[in-house]
Amino acid sequence: MKEVSNKAEEYLEAIYRLQERIGVARTTELASALSIVPGSVTNTVQHLKKQGFVEHRPYKGISLTPKGEQIALGVIRRHRLAERMLTDVLDAHWASVHESACRLEPALDGDLTNLFEKRLGYPRYCPHGNPVPSEEGEIEQNEEDMLTTANVDETVIVSRIIDEKRDKLLPLVDKGIKPGVEIHVLEKRDYSMVLQVAGKRCALDLESASNVLIKTHKVDEDVQKRK
Repeated sequence: MKEVSNKAEEYLEAIYRLQERIGVARTTELASALSIVPGSVTNTVQHLKKQGFVEHRPYKGISLTPKGEQIALGVIRRHRLAERMLTDVLDAHWASVHESACRLEPALDGDLTNLFEKRLGYPRYCPHGNPVPSEEGEIEQNEEDMLTTANVDETVIVSRIIDEKRDKLLPLVDKGIKPGVEIHVLEKRDYSMVLQVAGKRCALDLESASNVLIKTHKVDEDVQKRK
């Protein structure tokens, strides 16, 4: 029997993703990520706190305990391997697999997840460039910055895309932005950045740019392999 319910796993995964992006998960942001009302979040978070999966400090947000993080990483492992199965075996487009993987992951147990991993050749990254946690709950950590921090006239390489939802990816897909792609920053404006991608000039709003993690032009081969 699973240690936690599918609903609890969904919450822990969402908290992990918010922590990864902004350092902490606040109730309103968690509600938005899960597409539910804040009141429902409060009740479930209190239940998760009693189980020892999260810490919740009023006005300071929600964070995972080591126990909660291990469960979240297990969910993320299943999710990212499911995404790779969809792209690598079924030829699904990388920008459309997140939602399908969300439906697949609850059906994957540890043994089946390991079989996915073996069949795929032990991939290190999901189609969006995010690292696949190991069976032991370890995950690769890299020094990366948001695209919004890049300077004018700087050339960078897209390392990964944090938020994998289709509506968040479409503005990037339209401009050819994906892991491994080279970007040259032409201008920085109040609400957008002007970029050169694959020889084409384009404008990207700052919200979308904050979803893109980069490394400088002098980058190791691992990033190129995430394409």
